[in-house]
Order: sequence, then C-alpha cells, then structure tokens
Amino acid sequence: MMPMEVEVRLHVYDVTNSGSDKTNSTILQINKIFKDGIGLGGIFHSAVQVYGDEEWSFGFCEQGPGVFSCPSQRNPMYTYRECIVLGKTNCSILKVKQILRELSREWPGNSYDLLAKNCNHFCDEFCEKLGVQKLPGWVNRFANAGDAAMEVAGNTALRLRQAKTEIVSASKVAYQFIVRVANNTTGAPDSESPENSSRGTTPRLQGTWFKNLITNGAKPSSSSEIENQDEGASRLQQQHDDKSPLWQKSQPRHDM
Repeated sequence: MMPMEVEVRLHVYDVTNSGSDKTNSTILQINKIFKDGIGLGGIFHSAVQVYGDEEWSFGFCEQGPGVFSCPSQRNPMYTYRECIVLGKTNCSILKVKQILRELSREWPGNSYDLLAKNCNHFCDEFCEKLGVQKLPGWVNRFANAGDAAMEVAGNTALRLRQAKTEIVSASKVAYQFIVRVANNTTGAPDSESPENSSRGTTPRLQGTWFKNLITNGAKPSSSSEIENQDEGASRLQQQHDDKSPLWQKSQPRHDM
C-alpha cells in the first residue's frame, strides 16, 4: 500500500509588527517595490502547514523552544500575503510530529538571529525534512544578502588584521637588521689601524650615520651635511696621520 501524500503549504506574511504604523507602512512599500515590482524579495515572515489547520514557524523567546504554531493564515503579528504550495510529503502524521519535536530541541528561542537563524531558515529545514522543495529565493533574500555581507566584512577584517601583523613583523626584522649592521660597523677596527688609515670615512662616522637612521628615521637630507661630515672625517684622519698627542688625549666623541 502506497503511503498517503499530504500537501505542504508555505504561508508568507509581510513583517508589520514593529509597533509603528509609519514603519509598518514603509515595510509594506519596500515589499511592494522589491517583490511585487522587480521580484527581488522583501521583509517576510513564513510558516509551514502540513496535516491539519495549523502552521509551524520559529521566533524569538528568552527560554524554551522557539518553534510554535498558530491557525494557518491567521498569525496576528503580521499581515498575510500569500500561500505557496511546495509539494507533497509522504511523511506520516507521527513522523511529522517526531520531526517537530527534534526541531524544537535544535531551535531554542534564544538562538534566533535575524540574518542567520530566522523563521525562513527554520521553514527551509522543516521542508527539507519533509522531502519537499525549499522556500523560493525571494522569501529570505534580504536576510541571506545581509548575512553574506557580514561574512565578507568579517573576512575582510581578518585579512586586515593578518596584514597588519605581517607588516609589524617585517618592520621588526628590518629594524633588527639595521641595528646589527650599526653595531657591527661601530665594532670594526679603530681608525688608528694602518689598513683603515687611507679610507675617506672613518668607521665611527659610518656608525653614527646608522644610529641617526635608527633614532631619527631619516638619512642626512642635504649635500652640505654630507660635505661637513666628509670634512670632519678628513680632519680626524689628518690628526691621526700626524699622531699628535691631542688625538690621544681629546679624541672627539660621537653620540652613538
């Protein structure tokens, strides 16, 4: 004997429970333009009817299951719009009751989320378990678009945080490299050694330039400053070549 098939109906309402006549009127206009006018979607509540005269849906509550029922097409919180036949189910009435008990445990009222877990998402899952087609795309399109936008925003924020971390790490590596170069330069053989006596710029002045780069964040910006350093280096080199007692007693200091 073939199991009896029962029609599954989707009841769609305009969401007009804001408590403000002006807001409710605006929602009706949005739904009229975006659904009736161009077929994109709108702001809707939905419920599923199978066996009997009751429709089943999902909503927010602080405690207990969010799954509830009311007489079909007569939910007092919203403005009734239309009925859509989604197909026929071969689930028995006992099977349907079992499905609703399972959904009641899985859909507590405090888990309600306007974008990610609303009445339309519940109806989609209920219809899937009944073995009929899911809701038309326009019923929940605004919520799905909003949820996708939130996901994109979250992924973008994550990528920005990762990029910031990578930039900071790269900056630290670059800074440590410059510090090591500066330290290695200042630790080079003193300018008094014979092999360094013929160089135009002493290691001490090179080390000073690196230290200035680290502390001030900029290389000397004018050619006159570079020329002054070269002249100072030449004078120091001349003092070294003359081996005067002044070099040994009052060697110039550089802030390193």
